[in-house]
Amino acid sequence: MRELQNPTYDALTGPHAQFAESRGNAHRYLPEVAPFVGLPVDPTEQDWADAAALIGPGTTVALMRPNFVVPEPFKLDQQFDLVQFVAPDGLGAADDEAVVLTADDVPEMIALVALTDPGPFRTRTIELGPYLGIRRDGELIAMAGVRQTLPSYGEISAVCTHPDHRGQGLARRLIQAVAAEITATGRTPFLHTGGTNVTAQRLYTAMGFTISNRMHVTIVEVA
Repeated sequence: MRELQNPTYDALTGPHAQFAESRGNAHRYLPEVAPFVGLPVDPTEQDWADAAALIGPGTTVALMRPNFVVPEPFKLDQQFDLVQFVAPDGLGAADDEAVVLTADDVPEMIALVALTDPGPFRTRTIELGPYLGIRRDGELIAMAGVRQTLPSYGEISAVCTHPDHRGQGLARRLIQAVAAEITATGRTPFLHTGGTNVTAQRLYTAMGFTISNRMHVTIVEVA
């Protein structure tokens, strides 16, 4: 599970290299794709300097990794706990009601994310997918998709359900459907949730997910 200890770096130096902006050992997703920056497990002073130059003054980005001391010229904006889970074998299951979402659906996807706050989702995040959704009476009421793709793992992300449609098992169904998409590529599904999101953690545990890492999302700005 070495890849899962530093997922953004392994995604951006591997399957997601086409979405990366890079300087030395510092890599970031294109800003319209995702806010994440990847650095080696033990970044050097030069790695941090390259990251600062790559990001640029006044820009806020996120690092998904174990705790670290924020060096100059970075300024800590926010930090919160993150729990990482790995899916059990055989989790994936296709869902007849789930449809593949496209660029035409992005405005609705962004609106659903704004309502439910499952994590960052930007105008080109869908390109990391696939993303699947469930519609009722034409309205997008639930979605989930693939965000960071690593050599051996794929991340289930943006799991969210409109508040008016919760309690119907839609999140569980979409997680299984996205897991099927990931396992079809020969990868193992994994996901993250906030350390205080007990409801999501209970769902994932009930589905057979096991905790693989505890880390932090650290949001910083280049001063």
